Amino acid sequence: MQIAEVIQLLEKETPLYLQEKYDNAGLIIGNKNTPCTGILCTLDATEEVIAEAIEMGCNLIVAHHPILFNALKKITGNDYVERAIILAIKNDISLYAIHTNLDHKLDGVNAKIAEKLELKDLRVLTPKSGLLQKLYTYVPLSHKEKILEALFAAGGGLISDYSECSFSAEGKGTFKAGENSKPFLGEIGKRAEVDEAKVEIIFPSWLQQTMIDTLKKSHPYEEVAYEVIRLENTSNQWGAGILGLLPEPMDEQHLLQKIKDLLGLRMIKHTKFLQKSIHKVALCGGAGSFLIKDAIAAGADFFLTSDIKYHEFFDADGKIVVADAGHWETEQFTIDLLFEFLQKKFPNFAVLKTKVRTNPVFYDI
Repeated sequence: MQIAEVIQLLEKETPLYLQEKYDNAGLIIGNKNTPCTGILCTLDATEEVIAEAIEMGCNLIVAHHPILFNALKKITGNDYVERAIILAIKNDISLYAIHTNLDHKLDGVNAKIAEKLELKDLRVLTPKSGLLQKLYTYVPLSHKEKILEALFAAGGGLISDYSECSFSAEGKGTFKAGENSKPFLGEIGKRAEVDEAKVEIIFPSWLQQTMIDTLKKSHPYEEVAYEVIRLENTSNQWGAGILGLLPEPMDEQHLLQKIKDLLGLRMIKHTKFLQKSIHKVALCGGAGSFLIKDAIAAGADFFLTSDIKYHEFFDADGKIVVADAGHWETEQFTIDLLFEFLQKKFPNFAVLKTKVRTNPVFYDI
């Protein structure tokens, strides 16, 4: 198996199109056409993790955080990033990052924490918009079913838990074939009137070229009439943060202790308790302070995240309890998420979890 096969699978499930503009997800170091000897899953691709991969015989590291965010002008080993890159290149270790695109997946990073907290009725806290497009095309009635089948197979027509969704209406199409044309129907130089169907189908934005190529390949006409428009609909599968319900309402102190036990913590920073039961919980693994107001607007009683600045705690404004449990701590289960996914897809291949705790933050209490 080549590394390209692993990348293709990851990007089919979690497209790079969904990463934030500042991000650097994808293959960072290595040649994707290299045979894969094993996969090591981690949160951070540090020197210690790369050394572990070398020892375990894994030449592909799948990390949540990209080791490279900014352009490098020199690689001399002066800092941990440069040293990690040098070590990886010297030992033919490929580094792949699956970052904010995985954060934005309903069943991604946040769902793993929600599962541990036993939250139910999960939904995206702030759904992304503009991720869908609609294709309009015109086809002879004799070929409508064939073209629809091809577009469905290419990834079109998916709406939440429904597949093969489309709309069509019958009408008359006209055209006059020029001297150098090769018309499928009609005669050169004469206007033809044909029974056609106008077909509409929704698809994810990142599949635009695939959908157009599929349409042209399956369509009988020499010149295919189509148009693509961008939709502003929000997606219930992609977005920042997650919202869910506890199985039973719980008091604030009890929930905080549950989180500490789950994440292996002895302390958590949080806003003052509001002396009420917690039922609806919002959360965002990693840095999620930008979602505090969204959590309030969604009616959440409690918001779990990390990397909250002093003044951002004031945004709770007595309307919600906000807890900062640490970046590594709230994303640690991402390693399990990646491992379980890859092991299921490649059951007869070496997929391992790192044993290195890459958290750079320590607490003395």
